[in-house]
Amino acid sequence: MRPTLETWPTQSYTEGVAQAGAGRTVLYVAIMPQSLSAIYVHAIFSTKDRHPFLRDAEARDSMHRYLAGVSNRLECPALHVGGVEDHVHILARISRTLSLAEWIKELKRASSLQAKEHGPDLEAFAWQSGYGVFSVSPSNIESVRTYIDNQAEHHRNATFQDEFRAFLRRHNLEWDERYVWD
Repeated sequence: MRPTLETWPTQSYTEGVAQAGAGRTVLYVAIMPQSLSAIYVHAIFSTKDRHPFLRDAEARDSMHRYLAGVSNRLECPALHVGGVEDHVHILARISRTLSLAEWIKELKRASSLQAKEHGPDLEAFAWQSGYGVFSVSPSNIESVRTYIDNQAEHHRNATFQDEFRAFLRRHNLEWDERYVWD
């Protein structure tokens, strides 16, 4: 059976031309090794106007579990999800086939719909339009987990805006206050 590109629609491949002796030229198709990536990110986004929609611990835990499930279904394994009443932090390994923007968009879309079904207190639930995503070295994964676990304590002394500005400074990003918050 002669291989065709249709035989391997989901695998990487190389095609080319080779000399087969006696002046004959043949077309060949070869399967390449599996494509892999290990890109870890720390995503942060808040509720619309930083409204404390997630004040209730049960609703907050449910949201964190739901965000992890959506991320996992998008082939972006969630390593840790946490946060407080007005924002979330997600530590994940990004899929090699999905853009960051697509990942965040689907996380927000699906979780907003789920939240609105959680009860009357969340009927107006919405996420802010923007977000921050920051790279994480594999050697720093545990420190990011710890940081996410300590959100309640951290936010006794700092607002979401203070925290987010610190991330932007730490990652040498420029921003315009007029467009960061909504």
